[in-house]
Order: sequence, then C-alpha cells, then structure tokens
Amino acid sequence: MKIHEYQARQLLLDAGVPVPRGEMVESVAAAQSAARALFASGSRQVVVKAQVHAGGRGKAGFVKLVRTVDEAVDAATFMLGNRMVSVQTGPEGIEVHKLLIADAVEIAHEYYVAVLVDRGSRTNMLIASAEGGMDIEHVAATRPEAIIRMPLDPVRGIAPYQAREVAIRLGFRGKAVAQASDLISRLCTLHRSLDASMVEINPLVLTPPTSSDPDGKVMAIDAKFAFDENALWRHAEVEQLADPQEADPAESRAHEFGLSYIRLDGNIGCLVNGAGLAMGTMDIIKLHGGDPANFLDVGGSASEQAVTEAFRIILSDERVEGVLVNIFGGIMQCDRIARAIVGAARTVGFRVPLVVRLEGTNVAEARTILEAAKSDIPVMQTASDLSDAARKIVAAVGAGAAA
Repeated sequence: MKIHEYQARQLLLDAGVPVPRGEMVESVAAAQSAARALFASGSRQVVVKAQVHAGGRGKAGFVKLVRTVDEAVDAATFMLGNRMVSVQTGPEGIEVHKLLIADAVEIAHEYYVAVLVDRGSRTNMLIASAEGGMDIEHVAATRPEAIIRMPLDPVRGIAPYQAREVAIRLGFRGKAVAQASDLISRLCTLHRSLDASMVEINPLVLTPPTSSDPDGKVMAIDAKFAFDENALWRHAEVEQLADPQEADPAESRAHEFGLSYIRLDGNIGCLVNGAGLAMGTMDIIKLHGGDPANFLDVGGSASEQAVTEAFRIILSDERVEGVLVNIFGGIMQCDRIARAIVGAARTVGFRVPLVVRLEGTNVAEARTILEAAKSDIPVMQTASDLSDAARKIVAAVGAGAAA
C-alpha cells in the first residue's frame, strides 16, 4: 500500500525527523489560503506539489516553486485542472485531487536515503547516496559505486556507529554528522515498526550554513512510503491513510470480495485459483503468443458470488478480448466454478471467447454443468489441459481480431 507525500511527511515528523512546514489542500481556494499563510509567516518561496501515487512529478511540471500567492494560485489551477503525464503514469496520465503547499527550503546539497526489503540478502537494506535528486535512478544504473548499501540486522536494526559511518561516507561534516546519523537511525526504526516495504527520502537536504546552524541543517523535503499489505491488520493508523481515489477501481472492487486482482496490459483475461498457478497461466499464455490482461486469483474459498464478481471485473475491462479460466480444484471445488460461470453468463453475459480448463475436486460434476450450459454460452470452449487451453484462447482472440 502506498501513501501520499504529505502523509509520509507527517509520519516522519511524528518520528522526530525534521521536515518543512506544509499543508495538504484539495482546491485552488485552499491552496491560496495556505500559500498566503506561509508567506505571511516569513517564507520567501513556497513549493506546490501534486499528491499522486506516481513519480516523475517534477519533470512533468507538477512541482513548482512560487514566490507570490498569485503564482501559487496559478500553479494550483494548472495541477488540479490537468492530468499528470510522466514516465510512471503512461500516456493517459492521472488526475490530481490533492496538493501539498509547503515551505521551500534553501539547499546546499541533495542526498538520497532509503530503507527497503532486499530479496537478495533476505533482510532490510539501507540505501544511501550523496547524489540524490531527480536523477538518482540514472546514478544507480550508470555508477553503482555511488550507492551505499548496508544490510540491517533483522533484530537490532541499525547500530548508532553504523548510522554515523553512513553519514560520514555521505560527506556530512561537523554537527551535521550527528543530525544525519540521528535521522538515518529514526528512518530505520520507522521502517521496521510500521512493517513498511520501503521508506525513501529523496532528496534529503543540507541547508546552507547560518549563524544558528554553522554546519547547515539536515531535513527531509520529499518522502515516499510503501507498506506490506499483509501486515496492515497490525497498523490500523496506517491502513486509514489509503486513498481510494488513487486506487484502480477494479482492484478496489476485487479487494472487497477477497480477490487478488492486478490489471496488466494484454487482452486475455485470466481467472485462476492460487497465485503460483496464476503466474504459470500467464506464462503459458505468453508462450503461445498471447498477452494476459490481468492477474486474478480467486483463492481457495471464494463463494459463487465472489467468482461471479471476478468475471464482472474481468469483463469490465474493455481491452479484454477473451477469457481463460484455469482451476485446479483442491479447496476450491470445480463445480462451484462451473456454477459461477453459468451464473455469470446469465447476469453479466459473455460477449468474448471463453476457454475453461478444470481439474481436481468435483471435476466430473463441473463438466456435466458446463456441458448442459453450452447452448446458453455459445462462446465457451472446454480444454483438456493448460497447454490446450492456452492454444485455444490465443487462437480465439486472434480469430476475433482478424474478423
């Protein structure tokens, strides 16, 4: 689960990490009021930032520095009135519903620091670089030696000396070393305590020296958090941060029925029980020249109502030109799927080719149900095995496209 930057900033602030003042707004009038308050309190520059679950905001023009209230109004009007198109959104872009109006911080240097789950080392990993900012991905790809990686102890987390070592390797000096090491320690603690899959500060900044801070001040001016959804039951306060406006409507509907659904880019809908079988089904569709339109795992105990909803979700995707059902009946009984297919044909309607492969518990009863319903579902074919099913659905979709 992802959250917005303004929410991540609040989590950092609650954990004792310095962040600039800011306010989330949802209208141009509220943006005007927030900007006016910041300028009145002494801010010389304010930043207006779109709050969306996608990166590339700066290059897309959805992060703007402004020097007056009128400029803030212009920026808010543009962002709330246009879809943001970036390298992470696709050409269709996404709507912007929320903005962050915040103090703009004078920057002497930008850094990158994050904690994430590293599958290679099978532990949490601290990642840091003295070259933070919008081009951190390019730095990581072209100069991996510029990236500091430190595996974290799964029980103790990060030790104070390790945090200090990273701060010094990043180039902090004087009192800024203590500030940076304290921030790094707090970030690692926050990652573990909230069961986060990733916490990222980019950029972490050092401000220019002043009389009160002769070595500069270390602050987090942008943050990105992602959480392990399997652990949200332990963190009601985090679960409440989910923004339904940012979620795919189909994925939200699937979640309500206990289904695991992820939209993909292909044209063959998949309904499968079991994550591993779902992955194998998508692979064999690709092997036979097709493209899966989704990952959909109905699990082992879905009701007929949930399975019918699964068909409804798949068929609501206008790109779907065919559907492959692949069920291995264990806990999930094949006859339940068969009845759900017949029920979906009546309530939802199948307008595209449907190929069904069933095997396992109650498969004989299931085949009897499907055989009796063939006249009602003329687009349906049955398959003897998974390879046969993949060949049939790819051929059916291809024939439909050719027609």
